[in-house]
Formats: sequence, structure tokens, C-alpha cells
Amino acid sequence: MSKIEDDIRKAVKAGKLKQPFRAADVRKACPQWPLKTLRTFLPKHRVKNPGGYREIFVRVFPGRYKLK
Repeated sequence: MSKIEDDIRKAVKAGKLKQPFRAADVRKACPQWPLKTLRTFLPKHRVKNPGGYREIFVRVFPGRYKLK
């Protein structure tokens, strides 16, 4: 598990991040991660991503995700 994934999971578990979330919501809950990084990370690791990356999130609708 990557550090960013771990931080997101912890924020959800602690109630600091409600699902579904946007990159900006994650940024508020995990301020150590730059918004640009989050905007790339979330879609890159969504279910059925075109790059074959590990699937961590489900895209609920454009720009909104929840943990798989």
C-alpha cells in the first residue's frame, strides 16, 4: 500500500474524509499531499483505469471517487 493510499484510508476511517470525495476534499483531509498529485492519483488508480494500475477507487461520477 502506498503512503498516499494509507493516508486516504486513515482519513476516511477517522471521519475526516467523507465518500464520495474529490481531490480537493482529500487535500483538506490530507494537507501533506499537493492537489496536483491527488488529481492525478485518483483517476490513475480507479477501477478499469486504462494504464492497468492497481485499482483502489471506484469512480462514482466524474471527479468523485470512493474506496473500492
